[in-house]
Amino acid sequence: TVPSVHYNISMDENGYYFPFRDKKIYELVDTPTYTLPQLMGNPTGTDQGIDFKFGSLNGTMMFGFIPYGDSKHPQPVYFRNSAAIVNGQASIDIVNQLKGTYDMVGWEQSGKGTLGYRLADQSGNFLYDGIISFTGSGPFQIATTMVEGPFVNLLTHESAVISFTLNQQSTAVVKVGDAVFESQASLVHEVPVDGLTPDTEYPYSVTVGGNSFDFSLRTAPQPGARSRFTFSYASDSRAGNGGGERDLGGANFYIMKRIMALNKSKQVAFMQFTGDLINGYLTNVEGTNVQYANWKRAIQPFAHYFPVYAAMGNHEALNMQFYSRENRVFISIDRFPYQTESAEAVFAANFVNPTNGPVSEDGASYDPDPDNINFPSYSENVFHYTYANAGMIVLNSDYWYAPTSKNIQFVGGGLHGYIMDNQLEWLAQVLEQFEQDENIDHVFVTQHTPIFPNGGHVQDDMWYRGDNTWRPNVAGLPLEKGIIERRDQILDLLVNKSTKVVAVLTGDEHNYARTEIGPSTVIHPEDYQPEKVVLSRTIHQINNGAAGAPYYAQEETPWTPFVSGFTTQNALVLFHVEGEKVLMEVINPDTLEKFDELQLR
Repeated sequence: TVPSVHYNISMDENGYYFPFRDKKIYELVDTPTYTLPQLMGNPTGTDQGIDFKFGSLNGTMMFGFIPYGDSKHPQPVYFRNSAAIVNGQASIDIVNQLKGTYDMVGWEQSGKGTLGYRLADQSGNFLYDGIISFTGSGPFQIATTMVEGPFVNLLTHESAVISFTLNQQSTAVVKVGDAVFESQASLVHEVPVDGLTPDTEYPYSVTVGGNSFDFSLRTAPQPGARSRFTFSYASDSRAGNGGGERDLGGANFYIMKRIMALNKSKQVAFMQFTGDLINGYLTNVEGTNVQYANWKRAIQPFAHYFPVYAAMGNHEALNMQFYSRENRVFISIDRFPYQTESAEAVFAANFVNPTNGPVSEDGASYDPDPDNINFPSYSENVFHYTYANAGMIVLNSDYWYAPTSKNIQFVGGGLHGYIMDNQLEWLAQVLEQFEQDENIDHVFVTQHTPIFPNGGHVQDDMWYRGDNTWRPNVAGLPLEKGIIERRDQILDLLVNKSTKVVAVLTGDEHNYARTEIGPSTVIHPEDYQPEKVVLSRTIHQINNGAAGAPYYAQEETPWTPFVSGFTTQNALVLFHVEGEKVLMEVINPDTLEKFDELQLR
């Protein structure tokens, strides 16, 4: 069924189509280049080692043991030889290659071990990073393997959620301190742990398939605590140029590892990462899952210890496309059914985030069918959380995103950079909640798209070169408020209605810059007719879309005189919070050069 929020899309025996000049432009049905099960290789044990079947792939598999216990951040140590993948077939010879001098994990004595492997195609492009555990000393068997995680999620002063994914359904046991938490048989595990003490370091272990993995976490301080802590921010880690790990299956694996290592060295309490994790813009769930898996693998060795809160950007788009080269027609909208195949649903399935956001845009004044669900869910893509005396509000400015923005008038869809009505109302409520909360001194709001773009997205985001006519379209009708009117409503909430908002954390533009947002900032085009917001105080927009995506140079805007520190260096923004003070520090994770600093409060 076509959701009623769209129009001019129909279905017949050949599939979904868009009518155009007496023709039917059918949905472009695209099969994924690779799927996650294919790249995991369906491993089987042999007398000599492990055989893999990677479908029709031809290329190379690099491999090596992961020495758990030898490092706090376990990663594969690759063997000097690699294995050829011919017609999808590859083998790792453990008995003859990885024994004696090369048995650094002691599998010959213990009868078990874990291997990491990396796949490359015939052109040398990296596709996937995999993990597999085994038992035996010849013949070998495939063991239950933790292929993702464990990750620390939803950290509070007294609880957390430990999440991980296995290669086969199995039970698991999580031990935090002296407390034991059992998880029933499943592939994906999200294990709540509670009864913890604030601001306390806890060792924890995850036991699956006869293997136990040891890490640690630190609970948040008591709400309202004014002791010093640090958190970090970045966005836009989709694949970059330069070869190698800068493009590992849709993610800039190299820069993300550098960012995570810097996070650990700075002892961050948590990281907020808002959008464009991956290349995305795919038309199938399977390919999207591969890219998310690679991004999670990049952060995994460090995210064992502290939470990384991920949010959505435009490159998380999962599309339904209608295309005809002959008729020069291209329509792209958020994929439905929304409950299972929308960008929002697939994102939620891949990450563990709070579920305290709005429900959806259902019930808004423009909902054409109030009795049924017509919009994607906001679950786990719009949310808020707190740590000590700070609050973070996470928005989705690419909700229900239709990438072919110029064509949404023909089919309906969300607009890049637009916050729709129900999300706006929720934002106002949470800001008021934090305003009344005596435990919260500082509020940070994050969304992928800059309120004030400076380089790379001046033609859209919340500006569209000063053209207020841009807005979403629902069931053939444009929304009442244009993009700049909606931007001004948000500014009114953040600046005038709140005394606690310190900064807006954005990305999308692949650079770092800070923009002063205050009474003197020029924020409207000269001929702007709607009522203009008047700002009563000053906050900052901190844009950090410099986590590895290809760079954008600076452009001229009305607020350019209020922009400082613009650079195309890779960047990690660190916020050091201590009582009433907030100090921002910006460091290049590749060179460790500090290139900006600002006392925000």
